Amino acid sequence: MTPTSPPVTRETRDGLALIWIDNPPVNAASQSVRAGLKAAVAAAIADSTVEAIVLACRGRTFVAGADIREFGKPPLPPPLFELCLSIEASPKPVVAAIHGSALGGGCEIALAAHGRIAASDARIGLPEVKLGIIPGAGGTQRLPRLIGIPAAIELVSSGRSLGAREAMALGILDRVAEGDLVKEAARFARELIAKPLRRTSALPLSNCDRAAAEAAIVRIARKTRGQVAPAEAARAVLAAATLPFEQGQQHERGVFMRLVASDQAAALRHLFFAERMAAKIPELEGIAPRSVAAVGIAGAGTMGAGIAVAFADAGFALTVLEQSAEAAAKGKKRIEGLYQRAVTSGRLEERVCAERMERITFAHELTALAHCDLVVEAVFEDLGVKKALFGALSNIVRGDAILATNTSYLDPNAIAADVRNPERVVGMHFFAPAQAMRLVEVVGTDRTAPDVLATAIHVARRLGKLPVPARPCEGYIGNRVFAAYRRHAEYLVEDGASPEAIDRALEAYGLAMGPFAVADLAGLDIAWAMRRRRAASRPDGERYVAVADRLCEAGRFGRKTGRGWYVYPDASGRPQPDPEVEDIIVAERQRKGIAPRSFSGEEIVRRLLCVMANEGAKVLTDGIARRASDIDLVFVNGYGFPGFRGGPMYVADQRGLAETLAEVEAAAAAGGAGSEPAPLLRELAARGSTFAQYDRERTQ
Repeated sequence: MTPTSPPVTRETRDGLALIWIDNPPVNAASQSVRAGLKAAVAAAIADSTVEAIVLACRGRTFVAGADIREFGKPPLPPPLFELCLSIEASPKPVVAAIHGSALGGGCEIALAAHGRIAASDARIGLPEVKLGIIPGAGGTQRLPRLIGIPAAIELVSSGRSLGAREAMALGILDRVAEGDLVKEAARFARELIAKPLRRTSALPLSNCDRAAAEAAIVRIARKTRGQVAPAEAARAVLAAATLPFEQGQQHERGVFMRLVASDQAAALRHLFFAERMAAKIPELEGIAPRSVAAVGIAGAGTMGAGIAVAFADAGFALTVLEQSAEAAAKGKKRIEGLYQRAVTSGRLEERVCAERMERITFAHELTALAHCDLVVEAVFEDLGVKKALFGALSNIVRGDAILATNTSYLDPNAIAADVRNPERVVGMHFFAPAQAMRLVEVVGTDRTAPDVLATAIHVARRLGKLPVPARPCEGYIGNRVFAAYRRHAEYLVEDGASPEAIDRALEAYGLAMGPFAVADLAGLDIAWAMRRRRAASRPDGERYVAVADRLCEAGRFGRKTGRGWYVYPDASGRPQPDPEVEDIIVAERQRKGIAPRSFSGEEIVRRLLCVMANEGAKVLTDGIARRASDIDLVFVNGYGFPGFRGGPMYVADQRGLAETLAEVEAAAAAGGAGSEPAPLLRELAARGSTFAQYDRERTQ
């Protein structure tokens, strides 16, 4: 496509109209595409020499969704639902030829066609809930007429996409092309000429167990913890069971329009654009990543095993190293256990897991990593251990092999101190469980070569992860902000709130877990060791809560010991409040002469989210994070912050930075040194600005 060529063209071949969409890079359903496609279909219908129509796309994909440039703006005619109606109403058969991805609006266009054929590697789905909305062009009404209510509820409420063969098995696709897609689509379209048209909207629905569907919707609402769109999408699908298509589409359209204007959709759009901004790193433009084929993982504990699975899933050949043959065998068993759980849950087939295990070699001699292009260490969080490992490895692997540390707190500059060619050291901080969590903080040292940083980012993307660049500091972006959040949660406990009340308030807000449940899961002993290491450098005047120390002294290290901030009395793993913890808290209050007061859930959430935004502002000032939106990405993708809230910096903007500053000043009075308002927060609040505006100014 040239800048002046139309995004939709039509050609006629032997009685067949072949309509091409060419709107790079992803053939988005922009206004010009919608208008062009509607006109091309109408012209093909009016052409007496045309007997059938094929819709196909140039480039790497079918229509992969809406045009992001139209997000949040007034809709432009023709609306997508109207285009889909015109395609379906065609008196001549229309076949959609799908390659790449048919997502969102692209899927809805395909569902409106009379036949669907896809390349074997194509994917199809309706991911709208991930943007806080539901399909708005008939997707919730046509899909259940093809695959039934239960399957449609699952797909539309989760936003999950399907491979071509699964989509065909369900009934979404009619065929999977084994050869030339467009030629096979043309053949399919010609076969339909003599047959009655199969309009999806007119298909009868299979009998629906309404009670089961309603129960599924209740489960979806519970699972999505306050996010509106998934349950609304499921209800729209269920409406297809009782309403004629036209009324069902009107219902869908009404819900769609309401959700498009919702706060949750705005927050999710913010994250959508934040991901695209995070990929823009000006200093790496034109820098080619190094080739990485063979990967080493040093350490096969919980984190190392998860990292190994992530690499094996992505097709890398890898060597997993442990200290002894016995430890390597345990590591192998741990990785096999992760795959077995994937089989048991139905996420993977046994055959696929076996293939991925075959990609992994286990070893206990450092020399086994000599051939690796990249080695990721996941050993104990101790500076001496990591320095010694990298120092030894740098004399074994090639001089251009990259050494990546998974440290979550330690300075990678110090870890690289004894490394030959230290410019090849980089931080790749994965988040547990590493095989599932999207986030990787990519941390350059003061000497990391640009192509090494580019390689770490490229590898993270190959793993299906979201790389967010950061600069070195204790905790990088996420753990540094989380540390401030956790400290102030402990201040609230000492001032009168209970751990369970704090966790309950934050979980009701949408967080996956509150700070005390997280601490128990991570292990209280880890943070205890860090506090002791930092004791000498703790700022004068910083308030220190010793409750967690008392818990550790009592052997309460969290879930792994069955006792931490909570007690875990049975196999369910459900935390229960423990009177012993309350006694420890009361004793600490009495020791300090603190008179406890009550806090509402709203006060708890406001205090802790404002504290996070304040520390985020300090992270920006220190150059640890590039953008406020990067901080939001870190917390949504690594810490269980609800995406439909947008992230802590986005929440501060929505609250207003003047109000956020006032709450931070109150928090500073409670927390002492280290809790002061960030100068950046004061500056932005004083001029009525926002973190979003700060980001825009820095990218101009």
